[in-house]
Amino acid sequence: MDAARIPLHPPIEPYDRFRLQVSSLHTLYVEQCGRPDGAPVVVLHGGPGGGCSPAMRRFFDPRVFRAVLFDQRGCGRSQPNAEVEENTSWTLVEDIERIRERLGIEKWIVFGGSWGATLALLYAETYPERVEALILRGVFLLRRREIDWFYNGGAAHFWPDLWERFIEPIPAAERDDMVAAYHRRLFCDDRDTQLACARAWSRWESATAAFRGDARRRVGFENDAYALAFARIENHFFHNGGFLEHDDQILRNAHRLADTPGVIVQGRYDMICPPVSAYELARAWPKARLTMIEDAGHALSEPGVSAALVAEMNALAQERR
Repeated sequence: MDAARIPLHPPIEPYDRFRLQVSSLHTLYVEQCGRPDGAPVVVLHGGPGGGCSPAMRRFFDPRVFRAVLFDQRGCGRSQPNAEVEENTSWTLVEDIERIRERLGIEKWIVFGGSWGATLALLYAETYPERVEALILRGVFLLRRREIDWFYNGGAAHFWPDLWERFIEPIPAAERDDMVAAYHRRLFCDDRDTQLACARAWSRWESATAAFRGDARRRVGFENDAYALAFARIENHFFHNGGFLEHDDQILRNAHRLADTPGVIVQGRYDMICPPVSAYELARAWPKARLTMIEDAGHALSEPGVSAALVAEMNALAQERR
């Protein structure tokens, strides 16, 4: 079968749902689907602040895999919504470990895209002995240059009409640092200002995610709770440099992945996470295999990206049959 025509697996419902208290403030929503005694895979959603969705279950053959999905701190069905206190890259890494320990899993496949790929890499570099393989999409290495590309004018050269809508809530004098300007408004005391800026922030990313218009995401930003969680948490992370010690920390620590196999699926025309990051990661990580999808952007929903990810998971499933 042509890889581009490989379909998603049929929709399935979780066989287990629970809430996990990870701090005095935060409680996570966690679900499991597929085969309870199957090969474990943990799914890391994007954003940060995006939450997981039922569509994410469809990349895994339920006859083979035990898929674990969860909403990261402050988003989706986790509580409290849009909360940024005790919410950093490192608290999320430790949350993944708490879930693994709670479920009694020794090692698992880690599957993540965009921010989910970032978190997967941070987790794998911290706990390489717990990772069987990494399946990544739309690589984001959390470097300042990547944040500046999308939020300080790089992507605007390709989406000038959408960029005008993004910068509209911000006075001209503050537009030299859009992350900082939005931070002041997303965390101000005026609820209406927060919501207006949350919608604008979320709409910019949603509208630029896909290469083809019919694959662009049009969900999420219309919902105030979703938009507020997505925008506040994402901005909080980017305003603080992802809470990394070094701007190139993920690449600098790629040697910790020396024994970890992995696959990177990257859209050639990804305007949110440009392909250079995936290329540099693949060069620094000898056991990685980079697959470039020539007619795709960033969105998980694009046919070529989805098909490639399903194909990779089907190949892993075949090895386990």
